[in-house]
Amino acid sequence: LQYGIVLDAGSSHTAMFIYKWPADKENDTGVVSEHGMCDVEGPGISSYRSNPPLAGTSLEHCLNQALRDVPKEKHAGTPLYLGATAGMRLLNIADPQVSDAVLRAVAAKLKTYPFDFRGAKILSGEEEGVFGWVTANYLLENFIKRGWLGEWIQPQKKTLGAMDFGGASTQITFETRDTIENPRNEVMLKLYGQAYKVYTHSFLCYGRDQVLKRLLSKLHQAESYQETVSHPCWPMGYNKSLLLSSIYDSPCTEKEKPSLALNTTLTLVGTGNGNLCALHVSKLFDFTNCSFSHCSFDGVFQPKVSGNFIAFSAFFYTVDFIQTVMGRPVHLPSDLKDAAETICATSWSELLQKAPKLEKRLPDYCAVSTFVYLLTTKGYSFNNHSFPNIAFQKKVGETSFGWALGYMLNLTNMIPAEKPSSHKSMLYNYWVILILLFMVTTLTSLVTAICLLWQSKSSII
Repeated sequence: LQYGIVLDAGSSHTAMFIYKWPADKENDTGVVSEHGMCDVEGPGISSYRSNPPLAGTSLEHCLNQALRDVPKEKHAGTPLYLGATAGMRLLNIADPQVSDAVLRAVAAKLKTYPFDFRGAKILSGEEEGVFGWVTANYLLENFIKRGWLGEWIQPQKKTLGAMDFGGASTQITFETRDTIENPRNEVMLKLYGQAYKVYTHSFLCYGRDQVLKRLLSKLHQAESYQETVSHPCWPMGYNKSLLLSSIYDSPCTEKEKPSLALNTTLTLVGTGNGNLCALHVSKLFDFTNCSFSHCSFDGVFQPKVSGNFIAFSAFFYTVDFIQTVMGRPVHLPSDLKDAAETICATSWSELLQKAPKLEKRLPDYCAVSTFVYLLTTKGYSFNNHSFPNIAFQKKVGETSFGWALGYMLNLTNMIPAEKPSSHKSMLYNYWVILILLFMVTTLTSLVTAICLLWQSKSSII
């Protein structure tokens, strides 16, 4: 086996994925799967802006696990990558020098390990979207698969769209035949000899954590920057105090920063009002301006959604909460809307009783469920016909959806642009030998049976 390691440095945390694949693959078309993963303790690397070296130190536990999970003799030949996403994109907007310092600190730490370190970089939103799409379709064998004789065949099925919902951004990517009116949203790919025209867009500040910050900012603004604010998306019985600096410390909210001192304490009181929550969450989107024939929101062009979709990351966790904790099915947009309203109407004590292990995230499921409903229906225009085509899923088999696998496949050239030169894989030779052995054994058995039958007839005569 061969191995590869990707560190997914997200806005809220970092995850390390170790992949493996057969070393004797032909034409770089081996089947890659997840060998192991590790969640880095603590927040994402972008949170170490005041002490960049700690960003590198935070990765040590998982990197030490990689030393154990990858055989020692394979260390030197194992590529190691770090890709940072929307949290670092935001830090790069706020202070490019600090984001560079964080990346340098991370790279310095990764270089101290015996793997083949190949760089740490900040991915663009479009790269994050496209690599997530590649991962999903690679794992589901929509590009190419092995036939029963070991030959490589291209399945006659359509690709899946991919929807990612992280901490600081959300991405939608899908193949389309429609004209993509904004060239910035169009990506042309050639994989295994097949051309794909893909639409992709990444919405910065529309990840889960930034949405919640922006919502707090809107609520504070709506109540004229008072020190006590009603929070319609928080459950009845849940109150919390926090510093203004924790709301306005992001490029997503800094334009709404009041003239108050940022060390002022703000007290938020949960009121559990689903309708009012939906009203405030809808104000996070701009559905009015569009200079194209059709837009999703904020003036961003989007063709009509088509085909099946995989929705992962926080999309999966939100819908999984609705289904497993709240016991509600999610088949249609109305199911999602009703479930969000039910969560919003559930008191804090009831929620705690249902899911005590989720206490940290529990207060925000009303807002996040409402946001996912508005994003998919009013934003992306999924309706009763197309919404059931979304599968909310975390992984396929033991391998997680996300951009990390697609990123590694691209950088290690494991998805060639051309078709495999020989459509027979290494397995084909073994199949031929087995079939020949089967034929020889069958013929031998048949000849033996005829001889025995002939002998028995001769003895009777």
